[in-house]
Amino acid sequence: MSKRKYTKGLRADQQHQTHLKIVEAAIALHAEVGPLQTTISAIADRAGVQRLTIYRHFPEEHELLDVSLARWFDLNPPPDPQEWRASVAPVDWGIAILSMLYQYYSETAQMWAQYDRDRGCIAVLDGKMAKFDGYLEMLAIDVLVHQPGARQKAKLCQAVARHALQFSTWQSLSQTGLDTVEMAALMDDWLHKCPLS
Repeated sequence: MSKRKYTKGLRADQQHQTHLKIVEAAIALHAEVGPLQTTISAIADRAGVQRLTIYRHFPEEHELLDVSLARWFDLNPPPDPQEWRASVAPVDWGIAILSMLYQYYSETAQMWAQYDRDRGCIAVLDGKMAKFDGYLEMLAIDVLVHQPGARQKAKLCQAVARHALQFSTWQSLSQTGLDTVEMAALMDDWLHKCPLS
């Protein structure tokens, strides 16, 4: 290998490492203070680089947020529908989905609290959260799909399903001392017993 190729490869590796340090610093700050309060200066300090280095890697500020959000969701994916569709009895889908989702929220609560608070203030975050809203809408369908037809179509039942899946619902229930399975059982019971509209 020529010295020139080795130098180019080393430089590319250093660039990649710097890029990753910047993204990881942004993610850490998002968890601590939220995307809205995260500044380029704070990211530079955390990553141990100059502000100019950040602008070289991310010429537009929204690019860094976009990459950071994508990286965080890649590292923290929500429950995969195949986890219940392939192995859980249909009658138990509701409690299985809620248990898995509540466990996910409990493991990622610090970041979700920041994302939930800052959504509506940042367009890039809004877009990512809109995709997650679509995911929750799909879960709401799965939660109700094996209920009797009248219950699936009832507005109150649909409202309860959507409410049960929200981070804010988990956040409120988590302060009661219930564990994730108990919370899921409580909400699943509500789904089975809510009045038909």
